[in-house]
Amino acid sequence: MIADFGYGILVTALVVALYAAGAAIYGARKPSARAVESARRAMLLIWPLLTVAALALIYLLVNDHYEVEFVYQVTSRSMPFYLKVTALWGGQAGSLVFWSWLMALFASAVTLRNWARDREFLPWVIVVTAITIAFFLAMVVFFENPFARFWQTASGVDAYTFRPAGGLPVTPEDGRGLNPLLRHPGMIIHPPMLYLGFVSFVIPYAFAMAALITGRTDDRWIRITRRWTLWAWLFLSLGLVLGARWAYDVLGWGGYWGWDPVEISALMPWLTGTPFLHSVMIQERKGMLKHWNMFLIILTYDLVIFGTFLTRSGVLSSVHAFAQSAIGPMFFAFIGLTLITSLALLFWRWPDLRGETEMKSLLSREALFLFNNLLFLSILVVCFWGVIFPLISELVTGQKVTVGPPFYERATSPLWGALLLLMGIAPLSAWGRSTAKTLGRVLWKPALAALLVVAAVYFLAGVRNVVALIGFTLIAFTGFVTLYEFWRGARARQKAHRESLPLALWRLAGRNRRRYGGYIIHISMVLMAIGILGIEVFQTETQGTVQLGEALALDRYTLTYTDIARFDVPDGRNVTRAVLQVTRDGKAVAELHPRIDYYYDSQQPMTIPGLYSTLADDLYVILVDWEPASAVGATFKVFHNPLVNWLWIGALVFIFGTLVAAWPEREPAYVPVRAAATASGKA
Repeated sequence: MIADFGYGILVTALVVALYAAGAAIYGARKPSARAVESARRAMLLIWPLLTVAALALIYLLVNDHYEVEFVYQVTSRSMPFYLKVTALWGGQAGSLVFWSWLMALFASAVTLRNWARDREFLPWVIVVTAITIAFFLAMVVFFENPFARFWQTASGVDAYTFRPAGGLPVTPEDGRGLNPLLRHPGMIIHPPMLYLGFVSFVIPYAFAMAALITGRTDDRWIRITRRWTLWAWLFLSLGLVLGARWAYDVLGWGGYWGWDPVEISALMPWLTGTPFLHSVMIQERKGMLKHWNMFLIILTYDLVIFGTFLTRSGVLSSVHAFAQSAIGPMFFAFIGLTLITSLALLFWRWPDLRGETEMKSLLSREALFLFNNLLFLSILVVCFWGVIFPLISELVTGQKVTVGPPFYERATSPLWGALLLLMGIAPLSAWGRSTAKTLGRVLWKPALAALLVVAAVYFLAGVRNVVALIGFTLIAFTGFVTLYEFWRGARARQKAHRESLPLALWRLAGRNRRRYGGYIIHISMVLMAIGILGIEVFQTETQGTVQLGEALALDRYTLTYTDIARFDVPDGRNVTRAVLQVTRDGKAVAELHPRIDYYYDSQQPMTIPGLYSTLADDLYVILVDWEPASAVGATFKVFHNPLVNWLWIGALVFIFGTLVAAWPEREPAYVPVRAAATASGKA
């Protein structure tokens, strides 16, 4: 009954979304304010409808309704309540419902804004968001129904397992349970953060399309969506970082980023959204790069859909991807249709999007921002080629040839380094015109400080690795430039207003949150770069099989194997847990408990590393194998990951910087032209 009700709500929401798009188009073309208002109200109705559908599905999940195939696939009786709720996005059908629900929430929020100044945008924003929602709902209604019972599907074995010969369907006693890899706190918030980033980017895309359709070629659409874009970028960045932390904690290979195809599919919209955030500042300030900004937001939108397609189509193998599905061709068709339509609109308005000024210097800030954008797009090209190459190779040769991490690392490392260098130079360059001489006057102090740091790293820390020395040079230079910018601004305000330096810095950042929030983000990137460089260049590892009382040594650490046990726990797991005593330079520092959890419901194991963390490094230990009937002993793999925790510290600073940059500022009240003229006449 509840399953039928939930499916009916999804169908209703699909019909309402299609009506909203149709009414908005009619209202814009007629024109009819009543039709547009009807479309707006229909848009506002979609989110409550999808909320009811999502709650119905959650009810089925938490109450063990295993007659519903989706519930059987992602839950079991042994799972705790919170995991049953978050299983909503633990499977393909539920994740599509969750995606649609978030998209409807954001679309509703944007239609509730004050449209007095931008009334012509409203119907076309509704059209774009409603069509996007309708597409995802169509995938749910026609291909991936989360409310389908076993006897309503033709998906294979399970449709017959619980149907006796000649009898009625039988409800299974228990479910398969969520994939053990997804039973981690990071996976409770990692997918929602990614989805929030994905759906948030739809809003600036919708305004961009509205601007093209209506011929509003000024920067108004950018100003409206500035904070939407910042929040989208924050959510997507957090999703990537949380995914990296999940991989570090759960996948058991000692790293945080494996250049997995689905990881890359989430990274690609970030690689276009980040340059978009930078280049819109040039359009606002100089009236330049209008074509470029339109192209970037179109590319970002379609990469969001492309990433969703890769995850859910089953065309690529990944620990993150869902199973094979019939929705792949539909996603591909939708991506092609939206990309062709968007580019057609862009070319239609191409003459109207001419820049108001021209670049006069290759060292000006706007030129350096453009170089920054081109580097991001170069990384995107590498990533895109690496992801689609297996598909191309299979199409041409019949064999799927995968592209491994070495390809990505060698191809992108110089590009990331160049981006880090530009991050240090660009803030000190001037708008409009800048020369090497003027830049040199402000760059020499941070450059000298960076060289002193690298000299200390070379002579005092004994680092001889060339890649590491280059990396530390770039990191130190960019960090000192950013701190120098804070100091210069605060010092100037201190002299002008006779304030203390901390107060001057506080008020300076408060008056220009966007600029100084961006500088805080730059500092966070410097900190994250330290962590990335540390683990990528200095990571060491060892593996060995030891008996009780024996030890493994790695760098300055010694790990003594003292105990192991295997036991069941109430939540349906069998746990094999080892105990290792850790010493550093002969001094006891920690006791680690690496373990292997075996889940009876899904019949899958999961490796949980033992971890000893400091600001300087991580000691990361994996229990590879142990059999109680064998006298061979236990096998451990040990990683020493220097500086990796600066990656997570940088992520926290990044959140703070983005919040500062995105914090709302009071906009001047809008006074309609007619009212302003009347008031002027009376005066």
